[in-house]
Amino acid sequence: MRIGLLTDGGYPYATGDSRLWCDRLVRGLPQHEFDLFALSRSADQEQQGWVRLPDRVGRVRTAPMWTHGADARHPGRPRGLTGRLATGLGRSYGRRDRRRFTAHVTALVGAVCAGPETGPESGGRDAGTAAGLFTDGLYGLAELAREQGGLHDALRSETSVRVVESACRARGAARSVHGATVPDYLAFVAGLERALRPLSLDWYDEDGLGAVDLCHAASGGTAALPGLLAKRFFGVPLLVTEHGVPLRAHYLAAPPAHTGAPVRALLAGFHGLLASEVYRQAALITPGNTHVRRWQERFGADRGKLRTVYPGMEAERFGSVGEGDDGGGPGTLVWIGRIEPAKDLIALLHAFAEVRRAEPDARLRIFGPPAQGDEGEAYRAHCAALAARLFPDEATGAHAVGDSPVTFEEIGGPEAPGLAEAYAAGGVVVLSSVVEGFPISLVEAMFCGRATVSTDVGAVVEVVGGTGLVVPPRNPRALADACLALLRDPERRARLGAAARARALELFTVEQNLTAFRGIYLDLAGHAPARWAAPAGPGEPAGPPRPFATPPEAHVLGTLPPDPGPVRAGAARVPSWAIGAEGVCAGARGAGDGDA
Repeated sequence: MRIGLLTDGGYPYATGDSRLWCDRLVRGLPQHEFDLFALSRSADQEQQGWVRLPDRVGRVRTAPMWTHGADARHPGRPRGLTGRLATGLGRSYGRRDRRRFTAHVTALVGAVCAGPETGPESGGRDAGTAAGLFTDGLYGLAELAREQGGLHDALRSETSVRVVESACRARGAARSVHGATVPDYLAFVAGLERALRPLSLDWYDEDGLGAVDLCHAASGGTAALPGLLAKRFFGVPLLVTEHGVPLRAHYLAAPPAHTGAPVRALLAGFHGLLASEVYRQAALITPGNTHVRRWQERFGADRGKLRTVYPGMEAERFGSVGEGDDGGGPGTLVWIGRIEPAKDLIALLHAFAEVRRAEPDARLRIFGPPAQGDEGEAYRAHCAALAARLFPDEATGAHAVGDSPVTFEEIGGPEAPGLAEAYAAGGVVVLSSVVEGFPISLVEAMFCGRATVSTDVGAVVEVVGGTGLVVPPRNPRALADACLALLRDPERRARLGAAARARALELFTVEQNLTAFRGIYLDLAGHAPARWAAPAGPGEPAGPPRPFATPPEAHVLGTLPPDPGPVRAGAARVPSWAIGAEGVCAGARGAGDGDA
C-alpha cells in the first residue's frame, strides 16, 4: 500500500511532537511505501533539518505554516519536494468568485459564532445546522482555493472582517462574542487564516494526495485538513491517530497578548467544529489512550470508529535496569521530565520537605532541561530558589562543603550518562504533574522496574493500572505520604516494580503498536471502495480499478516481468505475476492442455 502520512510540526523534522513514533511506524512496516506530507511550525525547526529517512519513504512534500506564500527549502535533500502556499484570490478575483468566497466565509463564520450551546456535543437540531454550515463553508473554500491558487489575500481582506462583524452581531450568536470589537475581528481573521493555510497547498492533485491509498494523520486539528480534502476530492480513506488532543491543547494554551475573550471563544468554536468534522469523516480513529478517547467522544466521534492503540516505546534500552536486581538508591526519589509549570515541581518540593522531616536521609534528584523559552528558564530558576530556601546546604563539619538533598541535573552528566541510568538512580520515581497526556516518563520508569508515585491526571491511572500509587494533583501532603510508604517498605517497592515492568512489556512496546497498525492498514484497504485510474488522455475512458497504488506482487522476491501498462476499460488483462517465463499465462496454458 501507499500511505500518505500527514504530520504537523514533527516528522521528518529533527524536532517536534510524534517524531519518534512516526519514524518507528515507517521503519517497522517495510511492506508499505510512505509518502510524507509535513507541515512545519517555525523557521528554527526547518533549519535543524530532517532525521535520516528510510528507503521506503517515496516522497516528502513540506509546507511552512509559520509564513505564507513561501517554500520550505531543504538544501542537499534530493528526495524533498516543497508544497507551495499560494496567496491567490488577489487582483484577478472576479465578481463570481467574490460572491462564492463571501458565501462560504459567511457560512463558516456563522457556524463558529453559533457558540458551544449549539456545538456538536449538544446533539440538538441547531448542532446539526451549525455543523452543516461549517462543512459547506470549509469545503467551498477548499474548492475555491484549488481552482484559484490560494486564499491568503481573501481571508485577510476587509470582506472577511465585515463578515465576522456581522456574524458576531447577528441574532442567535453566542453571548461570548456579542462584545467583540474591531481588534477582536482582526485577531480572529488572522487566526482563521493561519488555521486554513493547508487549504491553499498544491498537494491536491493526482500526483499528490490523489496518488495514495490511505491518508494517515499523525494528529487531529489542522494537520488532518489535507486528509479531509484528499477524501473529498479523491475518495482516499482517512485514518486519524491522536496521542494528545489538539483541541484540549488549544484550550489550555496561554492566549496571545491583548487577546480578548471573544477571540478565544471564536477560535475555540472553530477548532471544535473542525475536530467534529475530522472525526465524522475518518474511517477509523486511534486514540493513544482512554483519556484522549473521552475527548473524541465528547466532540462527536462515533464509538464504532474508535480503537485505542497505545504508543509504542523501546523497552530494550531499559532492559539492563529492569532485569537487574539493583533497587537503586533506596532512600532516593527521582523525577524526570521537562521542567515547566505543568509539571508542578513546586508541589513536589513541598512534598519532599515533608518526606525529609520523616526520613532525614532521603534525597530528591531532578533530571531534565527547562522548557524552551524564557518561561522555562524562569520556572527552573524559581524551583531552584525554592529548593535552596527549603533545604539549606548541609555540611558535616565546620570546614566541609555543604550538600543539598535536592539536585537539578541533566541527562548526560557524569553520574547519569543515559536515561536508563537516571531511572536507576532512585528507588521510587515520582510524577507530580497537574496536566498530562500520555505519561511517557511513567512508562519508562515501568520498563525499568521502578515503583512509582503519580498524580491522577491525564492517562496516568490507565497507564499505571494497579502497579503504582496514585494521589490527587496539587496535594503535597498526599504526595509525601505515598512516597514515604514506598521508601519505608522495600518489599512492596520490589513487588510493584516487577508488576509495573510486566504491564509495560505487555501493553506499551513498539511491537504491539506496529502489530496493531499493520492490521488496521489492511482492514481499511480491504473495506475501501475501488478507485479508478485517471483517463490516459482527452476522450479516453478511465482505466481499471486500482485499490492499491503498489500491487501486492511487487513485494514478491525475484525478478518480475515489466508491467504491460494500462488497458482500456472492459479489456481483458493478465496480471504480471501470472505470466510465465515463456510469456504465456500459466492459467491459460493449463486450460489449453486440459489440466484441472
